[in-house]
Amino acid sequence: MGTTVSTRLRVDGEPVELSVDARVTLLDALRDLLGVTGPKKGCDHGQCGACTVRVEGRTALSCLTLLAAAEGADVETVHALAADPRGARLREAFVAHDAFQCGFCTPGQLMSAFAALDRPDLEDPAAIREFMSGNLCRCGAYPNIVAAIRQARGGHGA
Repeated sequence: MGTTVSTRLRVDGEPVELSVDARVTLLDALRDLLGVTGPKKGCDHGQCGACTVRVEGRTALSCLTLLAAAEGADVETVHALAADPRGARLREAFVAHDAFQCGFCTPGQLMSAFAALDRPDLEDPAAIREFMSGNLCRCGAYPNIVAAIRQARGGHGA
């Protein structure tokens, strides 16, 4: 049996304290211990982006982040976007452009896309595609995702 660690953090604004094996990932803690099912377990190797969350305002792959490393951190999942007007604008753009198919990757796509809203270097579709390259979509909705991000950023969306 591994070493047990106690970790305090905030998840979507709510304080949380957990005592777990030191090897528990943030993704497993969110999903299995806290019932926060927005972040998805896709590849479990940090290659698909389905588990993307924000830790202290920066995107992070929760399958590669140990819960203990999030000690004292503010962790936001896709659920936190509901309280942000920019998150609402992004969701509306995803719907308007049919930027999701099966929906499995959508929470991770939305979290990365949310980070793209504040990036002045992401003006053209090629830059957005490069920025989003860590988020895989099994259904191939990439052009729609780029269009949604452009719309949410105030671009034309095409």
